[in-house]
Amino acid sequence: MNKLKSITAGDLCIAYESNENINGIPVILLHGFPYDVRAYDDVSKLLSNENYWIIVPYLRGFGPTRFLSKDTIRSGQQAALAYDLIALMDTLSIKKALIAGYDWGGRVACIVSAIFPNRVIGLLSASGYCIQNIAKSIEPLHPDIEKLYWYQYYFHNERGRLGLSKYRKELCEILWRNWSPTWKFDHSTYEETAISFNNPDFVEIVIHSYRHRYGLVKGDPKFEKMEQNLATQPKIKIPAIILEADADGVVPFSETDNEAFFFTGDYERLIIKGIGHNLPQEAPEEFAKAIILLMQKVKPILADL
Repeated sequence: MNKLKSITAGDLCIAYESNENINGIPVILLHGFPYDVRAYDDVSKLLSNENYWIIVPYLRGFGPTRFLSKDTIRSGQQAALAYDLIALMDTLSIKKALIAGYDWGGRVACIVSAIFPNRVIGLLSASGYCIQNIAKSIEPLHPDIEKLYWYQYYFHNERGRLGLSKYRKELCEILWRNWSPTWKFDHSTYEETAISFNNPDFVEIVIHSYRHRYGLVKGDPKFEKMEQNLATQPKIKIPAIILEADADGVVPFSETDNEAFFFTGDYERLIIKGIGHNLPQEAPEEFAKAIILLMQKVKPILADL
């Protein structure tokens, strides 16, 4: 069973759960919004017999993770989240790790894989290539897709900020149900995660994230160079497996692989049938199998660790 720990890294005291097998191959599992580390409970159990050092951090603004200074900008921009992961790896003396994630966590995994490839053994993303293209965020999508993003547009105004603050549990539960229409989770399962939304920075991080990605607010100046790099939509050259859930209620599924262009290394796309957005919690067996498969693909890299 993973144990809760915390460590000072970068701008944060990062809370994370770990199986403490520090001599194993590092595997970092990243959650998204509005989720937390509970999404990986079953995945961690399924990987317990493998020689992995499993690390599941709470992202900034979630759970027990806290900022070290009240003066630090509560940025939810994509570069800030990637910075947090590199800071965590540096503090834990992890040179390379297999990085897996979905939603926000999938974006972080893609970013670090693209611009810090020397730190990544392999990438597992359940969100495809999801590095934000902020310059193109003003371009409208088909109305069938736009209607799915109501919550993002809601967060663009102060009514949305107040709504998230006052009804964070109710709002996020609606997102769970809309995004995972085939998943019949119970009340206790949701409540175990919803506790993490009580973080004092949750609202500010979420609001900043959904405004920054549309170019509506400025980011933290110290991440500007990284954001400029991400604006080029960098390719991912390391071994990667992409999981696509065909019942995802927020990222419409397509039989056509429209993102293979972004992957120039060993690349494989796996389709998971009947599963929604929260893929590791809805389909832990498939997620764990994909990690093991990716490990098999990167055996030459493991020899150098």
